[in-house]
Amino acid sequence: MNRQWIYARRPEGAVTTDIFELQLTDLPQPAPGEALVRVKIISVDPANRAWMQGRTYRPQLQPGEVMGGFGLGEVIASNTPQLRPGDLVDGDFGWRDYLTVRPDQVTKRDPRHAPEHLVGVLGITGLTAYFGLFDVGRPVAGETVMVSAAAGAVGSVAGQLARIAGCRVIGVTGGQAKCDWITGTLGFDAALDYKAGDLKAALKEICPEGVDVYFDNTGGAPLDAALARMNVGGRIACCGNVSQYDRGGATGGPPGVPGLLVTKRIRMEGFIVTDHFARRHQAERALAGWLRDGRLKAPMDIVEGFERVPQALVDLLHGRNRGKMMIRIA
Repeated sequence: MNRQWIYARRPEGAVTTDIFELQLTDLPQPAPGEALVRVKIISVDPANRAWMQGRTYRPQLQPGEVMGGFGLGEVIASNTPQLRPGDLVDGDFGWRDYLTVRPDQVTKRDPRHAPEHLVGVLGITGLTAYFGLFDVGRPVAGETVMVSAAAGAVGSVAGQLARIAGCRVIGVTGGQAKCDWITGTLGFDAALDYKAGDLKAALKEICPEGVDVYFDNTGGAPLDAALARMNVGGRIACCGNVSQYDRGGATGGPPGVPGLLVTKRIRMEGFIVTDHFARRHQAERALAGWLRDGRLKAPMDIVEGFERVPQALVDLLHGRNRGKMMIRIA
């Protein structure tokens, strides 16, 4: 049988596990030109919540559909010469054990790398950090880079990449324990706890000479604080808006837009990682090299068991993870 989590009901406010229903179906059979994939790891991401709210870079999730989600799987049967049994592939598989795919729906992955790294630092997570920082933020050695959700999947990698680029890195995260972790383990130069009080005042104290690049995963208060400290010619890479995802609706934007953008000549740019996939292999090689020589760590929060996927998403949206959260299916 094929287990799959169905997105059964739209959340009213924060996501709860009861909006999902576990369904058992027959094992799908690949048609000509298709392959059967067994999912090995499911990626848990803030974007899962955004897909419930409306159309993004993919259609809005509709109740009754298999819950969307990125994953890594193994081809176990194939009716196409482009995919062979044993191939490792990734794609938008959804929360399920098995599915059929066409070759153009998946990307073959190098089995020499750890599967967990292929989902995390060498997958969409690492590529998002890489392209968001280097293509959008464009840091220069000696500049100050600020990263929000710095203990999360993308933020933890983006901050490390900024250090590799020779920048001073300030991370914003929730709680003193996470602040200590990103400075002590990941090498951030300083950390700010957004739960501790006046974030604008704290950022001004720690960055008296301002911020040159802000990698924004959250929107909300960290974005507001960053705008007030941006230097002339600063760059803001808009990766996510996680502070708003689980509220059932977006709030108004920061009061500094557009005034501060104009007076400080700040470039504020949103991006989607797939827009940069023409250079995917170049980025993967760079990330793998830094991982291999120890300059880049790959923090992961691995949850065991398919039945725990809904709770993992709830935990992620409440900031209970450190690094990349994923579900390993036994």
